Amino acid sequence: MNFTAELWEWEGKAAWVFVTVPADVSADIREMPRMPRGFGSVRVQVALGGSRWRTSVFPQSKEGTYVLPVKRAVREAEGVEIGDVVTIDLEPLE
Repeated sequence: MNFTAELWEWEGKAAWVFVTVPADVSADIREMPRMPRGFGSVRVQVALGGSRWRTSVFPQSKEGTYVLPVKRAVREAEGVEIGDVVTIDLEPLE
């Protein structure tokens, strides 16, 4: 599943940076059969540029979409910052 999205910072005590998974991709993820996980999260494998990692996407209740955290090491390795639009390749894991 490929998509482009803007990096944004969560406004809270910690400086978490996310991209919002588009509604159509989020719907595809929701429809996939899988074992339930905490907070409704879904394990995924992600690629951004040359960086690849495993993490989870988390449901964003008011939007009906998922959000994907993008850690600092990845942002630094790829030279991207908050507000940049990035291309993500995301594959849900079982």
